[in-house]
Amino acid sequence: MSENNILGVVLAGGKSKRFGDDKTTAKLGNKTLLNHTIEKIEQSFHEILIISNNETNVSNKKNVFSTKDLIEGHLGPLVGVLSAMEWIKKNNKNYNWIATFPCDTPFFDQNLIDKIKKCPKNSSKKLFFLKSGTRRHNIFGLWSLELKEILLEDINKGQRKVEEWANKIGSEIIEINDGNDNNFLNINTKEDLEKAKKKIK
Repeated sequence: MSENNILGVVLAGGKSKRFGDDKTTAKLGNKTLLNHTIEKIEQSFHEILIISNNETNVSNKKNVFSTKDLIEGHLGPLVGVLSAMEWIKKNNKNYNWIATFPCDTPFFDQNLIDKIKKCPKNSSKKLFFLKSGTRRHNIFGLWSLELKEILLEDINKGQRKVEEWANKIGSEIIEINDGNDNNFLNINTKEDLEKAKKKIK
């Protein structure tokens, strides 16, 4: 696998139900949650694609693009992954893999990006996820475009849960044991955002 064959993808297509409004635009310090993620990963990928069903202002970044979910209805991360794969095909890009990151987890260490990009080269798996302790993090992942047709088929059959689909397909785990408890601290509510603000002061 060549690192040049990986598209960086930010999954930001959720409803933000628990947050109350579009959390991608919520400010943490002097940046939105979405910009926290973009700035974390933009030096690691030639291009970045944001999956968002809201207006996303990326006009000042030449290598950052955005697209909506291929299927309307805020149907979850699997549809976001499929949308990224379809965007690659539609725009005649040469990527063979996508690396996915959440838009609401602003404190992850940048070394996690390298762990995703440099997953085991000799593995036959087409799907990789980070894991810390007993928890597999299904949004921090590396997905082969060879999964596109089976993903489309399963979504059309009603599959929505990443956990279930990944277990069916089979994935390889990238263990994270760096002791950083903030890596996977995600912001689901306004209360979570207030706690996060205290961490950056």
